[in-house]
Amino acid sequence: MTDRGGRRGWAVWIVGLPGSGKSTLARGVRAALAARGVDAMLLQMDERRKAYFPEPTYTAEEREAAYALFAEEAAGLTREGRNIIMDGSAYRVSMRRYARGLIPRFAEIFVHCDLETAMAREAGRPAGQVMANLYRKALERRKTGRSFEGLGEVIGVDVPFEQDPEAEFVIDNTALSREKTLGKTLHFLDTWLANA
Repeated sequence: MTDRGGRRGWAVWIVGLPGSGKSTLARGVRAALAARGVDAMLLQMDERRKAYFPEPTYTAEEREAAYALFAEEAAGLTREGRNIIMDGSAYRVSMRRYARGLIPRFAEIFVHCDLETAMAREAGRPAGQVMANLYRKALERRKTGRSFEGLGEVIGVDVPFEQDPEAEFVIDNTALSREKTLGKTLHFLDTWLANA
């Protein structure tokens, strides 16, 4: 099945550190596209992980498997003609490149944010799909050895975020307002979609 133009759907994967603003941006992009009459489905890793692994252990191996399933689910939806906004940190380049290999109309949007700003933003986030105070707990674990149930490797503390030079769009969200970040991203998408 293909979209109305006789083509498969597309996928954009919004990636970055926890607290970088990627989820806020993903929701904003979806709402802005919907206001323009463009149907796009938001696929969130934090939500999907629990569907893939109902009792997640957050091990490195499970994370690898979850991101592979996430990419495969998005690819399947684009084959049905759906447009997908993917929201997930995907700290390894190989995770995003796997999706790129499965999805012909694919773009990576990297939301860059310095670690200090991401930590401050994440500290103010209530618990929801993701454990609250990830960074504080990861730093305490590193310093004291204290264990926190359900806390896996934390990106930016335990493992680095690997930037991909092939990313189609990079935006530094450290100091930009939500409106400016969204506006610049939509400008990129307008150009990319016209040529994808």
